[in-house]
Amino acid sequence: MLKELYLPNPELAKEARIGSMEQYWYLQNSAKNDYEGFWGAFAQKKIDWFEPFDKVLDESNAPFVKWFDGGKLNVAYQCIDRHLDTRKNKAAIIFVGDRGEEIAVTYQELYRNVNKFANLLREDFGVKKGDRVVIYMPMILEAAYAILACARIGAVHSIVFGGFSAEALKDRILDAEAKVVITADGAYRKSKPYMLKPVVDKALEEGDTPVEKVLVVERNGEDVEWVGGRDYSYNELIAGKGITCEPEVMDSEDPLFLLYTSGSTGKPKGVQHNQAGYILWAQMTMEWVFDVKENDTYWCTADIGWITGHTYIIYGPLAMGATTVMFEGVITYPDAGRPWQIVESLSVNQFYTAPTAIRVLHKMGEDEPGKYDLSSLKVLGTVGEPIDPTAWKWYYEAVGGSKCAIVDTYWQTETGGHIVSPLPGATPIKPACATLPLPGIMAEILDPETGEKVEPGEGGYMCITRPWPSQIRNVWGDEARYVKSYFGDVKKDGKPVYFTGDGAVYDENGYITITGRTDDVINVSGHRMGTAEVEAAIKKHENVAAVAVVGKPHELKGEGIFAYVVLKSDEGVGDEIEEVRAINNIIKQEIGNIALCDDMIFVPDLPKTRSGKIMRRILRTLAKGEKVTQDTSTLEDPSIVETIEVMIGRECK
Repeated sequence: MLKELYLPNPELAKEARIGSMEQYWYLQNSAKNDYEGFWGAFAQKKIDWFEPFDKVLDESNAPFVKWFDGGKLNVAYQCIDRHLDTRKNKAAIIFVGDRGEEIAVTYQELYRNVNKFANLLREDFGVKKGDRVVIYMPMILEAAYAILACARIGAVHSIVFGGFSAEALKDRILDAEAKVVITADGAYRKSKPYMLKPVVDKALEEGDTPVEKVLVVERNGEDVEWVGGRDYSYNELIAGKGITCEPEVMDSEDPLFLLYTSGSTGKPKGVQHNQAGYILWAQMTMEWVFDVKENDTYWCTADIGWITGHTYIIYGPLAMGATTVMFEGVITYPDAGRPWQIVESLSVNQFYTAPTAIRVLHKMGEDEPGKYDLSSLKVLGTVGEPIDPTAWKWYYEAVGGSKCAIVDTYWQTETGGHIVSPLPGATPIKPACATLPLPGIMAEILDPETGEKVEPGEGGYMCITRPWPSQIRNVWGDEARYVKSYFGDVKKDGKPVYFTGDGAVYDENGYITITGRTDDVINVSGHRMGTAEVEAAIKKHENVAAVAVVGKPHELKGEGIFAYVVLKSDEGVGDEIEEVRAINNIIKQEIGNIALCDDMIFVPDLPKTRSGKIMRRILRTLAKGEKVTQDTSTLEDPSIVETIEVMIGRECK
């Protein structure tokens, strides 16, 4: 078991913005001693204000707090205009297409393209401050322009992941009461075109819709249906637009964007982020967690449809004046060497991806990193779920050459940016551990019953006990749901605090390890166990590539443990019963007999979205032997559900 601490690379620490634990504790203690002074100083330093703020933090109507009240700014100006004097010829975005094309867009070019897009929305579509615009786009440059154009004119954008179904798109359009939809005819995936416009048509075909106009980027040149008076070609309209557009003056607490989280049931939940606090923290975490320097090239592999794409492809990198890579393709296509070829070609310095992607790359191309020059890499990041020690070790050694810091970032859509993460030049890293709260973030693991901080080794609820600038401001149109969802479960000193929904544990060093969603808990004979804990144990088997654990009703125990296991190789696996026994022996060693799997099935893959999220609700349904009724259209490979269904029809091992 990996328990050792990995000290920061001295060469990296020497140049890092936060280069020692002494600096870290100085900043964190400064925040504790003068919370408003800490945030106010950074806000004054990092944001180009049109008018200064009057008050740093207003908690008088908590949890509906206000940050930097009275301040005036524009987020697109923060991301583009203010860099033009010093960085106009620097690459702002490097687009890497699915078919291998590379296009570098400078800050000057970004300024012109965003302004033209903003003028189109204002002049042709009548979009004004406060209007909602849904963006249903592939990973192409026009998507970035659309996001920043909305910010420039004060429109509230709601990006819907391009893999979502028409029904999911429709729900988000209706809830936001969107005036305009921006989409594309389609895009490319594994060198083959796929369509988006027909999904929009289907979403708008029935019933009343608030959408007045649809703007279509003709990416593929595919034939699509055009609805007269509603649908317009971006390619035609953009040609005559001016390259200057005055930015809308926005209040600090005006909405910037909505991002919908589906939840387990019910209507989608529109997470609302506002202007100043969000962009401040996006920039600060880019500088601290990735330690991006002036001449660095930074690459986050996420899709813009998720919060990671919002904060760490578009807003954060551009706010600090960095060069950010925008990748349209699939990182395992045409082979598992694709990301390492891009790292070599672009001399990428910071690489940020999901543990699921790391495990897939490890499984499909364990030796691929060694075929490329990855010496430019300085920081490797992980996001989306806890990373297991085996994947961590391969990432550190094979990809990072045992010299790169791995920042295991913990955060969520609602937090807007990282909240717990190692700092590459300061934090001694413990594999598969998020480590410590970032400076200014008052994160604690609390006992949900008493509200007291738990002792090392005791599980508790991951909470943030003070408001922070980039926190969710509301659930769009549903204040009661906002309060209930995030401030209804835990109190500290009698006051509600923000609960992330995750369980966590401290180690003897005060480091934080996230144990998984508290609703992803299996109650076996009265013993509550996080699925992440069981999965981490199973992944220690040398032949396990991926695993997902869910609860299954059990006549005696209440719930039993059902494990879906993907093996790295079938070679040498003669008797599956022996393989199950070997895995259960590891669980016994790591956790105890109470965590042994009642059912285990070896599957070719797990049902995952295109962003890599494992759809556990589907796996729970399958484990119960029930018919899958959930939408599978957003899965990377929808057929895997039917395959597993057939396999479960046979007796599980």
